Amino acid sequence: MRGPISSRGCKKGDHMARQGFEGGQLRFLTDKNVAEIHETALRILEDVGLRVPLPEAVEAYRGGGARVGPDPDAVRIPVTMVEAALRSTPPKVRLCGRDAEQDIVLEGRKVYAGTGGAEIHVLDLETGALRKATLLDVARLARLVDGLPYIDFYIRPVEAQDVSPEKLDVNKYFASLCNTGKHVMGNVYGVEKVAEVIEMASLIAGGREILRERPFISFITSWMLSPLKLNREVTAILMEVVKHGFPVALSSVAILGLTSPMTMAGNLALTHAEQLSGIVLAQLVRPGTPVVYGGCPGVIDMRTSTFSPGSIERQILNSAISQMAQHIGVTNYNIGGITDSKLPDIQAGYEKGAGICLTALAGSNYIHHAAGRIKDGVAYEQYVIDNEIIGMAKHAVKGIAVSEETLAFRVISEVGPGGSFIAQSHTVKHFRNELFFPELSDRNERTAWEAKGSLDGRERARIEARRIIETHRPLPIPENSIREIRERFDIVYDPFQD
Repeated sequence: MRGPISSRGCKKGDHMARQGFEGGQLRFLTDKNVAEIHETALRILEDVGLRVPLPEAVEAYRGGGARVGPDPDAVRIPVTMVEAALRSTPPKVRLCGRDAEQDIVLEGRKVYAGTGGAEIHVLDLETGALRKATLLDVARLARLVDGLPYIDFYIRPVEAQDVSPEKLDVNKYFASLCNTGKHVMGNVYGVEKVAEVIEMASLIAGGREILRERPFISFITSWMLSPLKLNREVTAILMEVVKHGFPVALSSVAILGLTSPMTMAGNLALTHAEQLSGIVLAQLVRPGTPVVYGGCPGVIDMRTSTFSPGSIERQILNSAISQMAQHIGVTNYNIGGITDSKLPDIQAGYEKGAGICLTALAGSNYIHHAAGRIKDGVAYEQYVIDNEIIGMAKHAVKGIAVSEETLAFRVISEVGPGGSFIAQSHTVKHFRNELFFPELSDRNERTAWEAKGSLDGRERARIEARRIIETHRPLPIPENSIREIRERFDIVYDPFQD
């Protein structure tokens, strides 16, 4: 197998990219349902409107034709503005890796899955204790993800607690990029940090225009305070990212019964309205900007009022919201593979398995939180387990190929009644493609399993996580680029020492 290649010199139209299987087999909403939800969302924007506590955003909306008033932050968006914004929003977004073979192309119902979160705790790989996350965790989790074949991208999953806030953003992107050739997405905590992160990444890419042509970084902006109120600080960051022309995910979380109506249909209508308002703002600031629809509906347990990320209702909602993005022809980012479990156990397995499979079969383009996260943090071994769940989900999305060759009439007639297919060339030709071969799951007889130490799946995953972290070598960044970055920025992470 050919080793990884640098993205330098590769053009945007190259066919090098990770394979994305086509989902959409699962539809919780009929076409009529989707149309009704969309129409309701348009009514919400035009009749109810938004609260926009950032004057620059108010002026952008006003300039595009929105009605402002009677309060200075009250904005109502007519249907014509939404339609204009959707016409200028790209239907396809290419999120590049430093390694061009790790590019992912979001479009239609292509399915990709990766990490997510901004957790502050990690389940220690050696002790099993929950501890504060560090910058070294950001780096080593990136290396682990780089070595796991079914995980498609890296959203920095933890916020380092050993780095001061003013240094955090550039350091977390740098530590991530040093350890994976896959696409890196994250957030920043200040408007001025957008340019800083872009400048750092440009030094790796070989120039600002090269990076813009092949963006191996992108940004998440949780700009919406549901219901229907913009976050002043994050909206300013969103507008800054858009001005620079980099891909941005519009993350909003309307919580069933708390910050959205209690009904799923009402939640979807509200979430869709919020997403449309963000798309409109982004296109007003810079028409044609690559925006990823990021509706991520949430659920609480009404018995305790605690957030319930692993609930089946949340998995259903995040599958259905993909249909809303598909309806308007915009790529989508949402949640699958999240759990309420506090450690990698059977509860994590069934909640994650359900969530990843549902969102994948719905055709979600960019499923984040699909790997690694547990309640209150992340676990190294959970990434290994979830890598296998993602692989199985992708195999389900791949589905069943039906053709003259796969219907196999000829070989059935040759083998005939009472025969065996095991030695047939047709079997040899197709078994690798038809079957999913897990790396972590144990399919041995009990005696063979016992001979290997009777290890459960979690312990096998811990062993594999240690092996990848210790032995895997991601695509390197040139040493001169690293030195220039360390001279220009206050960089804490030293890749030469890790």
